[in-house]
Amino acid sequence: MEALQIVVIGIVATVMIMLLKDDKPEFAVLTSIITSIVIFYIVADKLKIVVQVLTNMAKNADVDFVFFTTILKIIGIAYIVEFGAQISRDAGEESIASKIELGGKVIIMVLAIPILMALMDLIFEILP
Repeated sequence: MEALQIVVIGIVATVMIMLLKDDKPEFAVLTSIITSIVIFYIVADKLKIVVQVLTNMAKNADVDFVFFTTILKIIGIAYIVEFGAQISRDAGEESIASKIELGGKVIIMVLAIPILMALMDLIFEILP
């Protein structure tokens, strides 16, 4: 039922944005932002369930929790950065969207350093 709800909200918002775009462009951007936040709020509950399931799977598989939480942070950052970049694109600010994406990529690389270091250590242990 949430999928139908999201689609209806998206279609209504799209029609409103198209009607507002010529006369009141600032309201069109505001409508886009509010719609994005509402859809993100609807989806956030589902994301909590996914994180809980993945956490339980990681505990059962005896995965190092530091690496698991880092991967979850990276996934979260990717979604948030994409969300922000799309809002900027909707407002016609492609250059800001590109900077948001660049910032997200840099943050992801910084977070991934411990995982990369552990992987390199593992490779050096395997090699003679």
